[in-house]
Amino acid sequence: MFKRYKSLASERRISPGATRSILKDDMRNFHFLSQFILSAGPLKSASAVKHSKTTHFEIEILDAQTKKQICIVDKVTQKSTIHDVKQKFHKACPQWYPSRIGLQLERGGPFLKDSLTIQSVAASSIVTLYFTDLGQQVSWTTVFLAEYTGPLLIYLLFYLRIPYIYDMKESSRRLCHPVVHLACFCHCIHYIRYLLETLFVHKVSAGHTPLKNLIKSCAFYWGFTSWIAYYINHPRYTPPSFGYRQVAVSAINFLICEAGNHFINVVLAHPSHTGNNACFPSPNYNPFTWMFFLVSCPNYTYEIGSWISFTIMTQTLPVGIFTLLMSIQMSLWAQKKHKIYLKKFNSYMRRKSAMIPFIL
Repeated sequence: MFKRYKSLASERRISPGATRSILKDDMRNFHFLSQFILSAGPLKSASAVKHSKTTHFEIEILDAQTKKQICIVDKVTQKSTIHDVKQKFHKACPQWYPSRIGLQLERGGPFLKDSLTIQSVAASSIVTLYFTDLGQQVSWTTVFLAEYTGPLLIYLLFYLRIPYIYDMKESSRRLCHPVVHLACFCHCIHYIRYLLETLFVHKVSAGHTPLKNLIKSCAFYWGFTSWIAYYINHPRYTPPSFGYRQVAVSAINFLICEAGNHFINVVLAHPSHTGNNACFPSPNYNPFTWMFFLVSCPNYTYEIGSWISFTIMTQTLPVGIFTLLMSIQMSLWAQKKHKIYLKKFNSYMRRKSAMIPFIL
């Protein structure tokens, strides 16, 4: 019996070597655990880390004339745009809708574009912007549609010789010369092309323009159309001096310029030629696009060619005056765009003119 107990006690006894190995393993595990905790750093919650990366701005909006504070727009993130600020400003002051709001960093400075981010204009967490009421605004699509729909309808009214415009007895006695019908066809083709391109080709800016610009544009186009149509469709209208040959050549050239203008607008509407990363349009297999070899704004070249042809075809003074004014305006637009192209695409603009090859 004594031997049995003794053997059990000897089985339960731990040798000194085994004890040292166990203690050594425990110390090693504790050392690894300590190193892991130290390398991990202090514990942070996910929400705290996310919050530290978000910066909010406070936008103080002052009246540009009186410098009085209108409102404060708070909790604006760094990725918010000027358009987002205008939306919040509209909620605080409903009488001014976003397209009517003009914001500036300095009084008298340029208006900030809607696409700019707050982070790009902010020098601190508090940003001061100056507000200017831009007046009643209309979209650019509305402007273009009104400009081109009016001349189309006005010309047709004169062509049909509705009462109270011409003397009815004289209108019934005199037959219209064939050039009158051809001029109406060409005029309608011109403005129908404008309307279709506005709706389906051109990428019209989503911005707005003051209502007074719409009134001025409509007054110019509608007024000149009335003057032109009155003379061409008058019962006593006299045909061109060189007869049908002058009319035929001018009409053919008019249609060629209209086709060229359309194809150029299609090329310019391509995604690679719009936006900030646009490249200069290059001619393709279409012969009408080869004008890009000579000028930087061939759409204006074809436009002026159309109106010069229409002037020669109808041989009327109002059309000549309208063509002259349009040529002056488009030459200014072309020179402005040409300067922009020179800065962006200097290597492509060598030996090119703005609108008229080798001249302008």
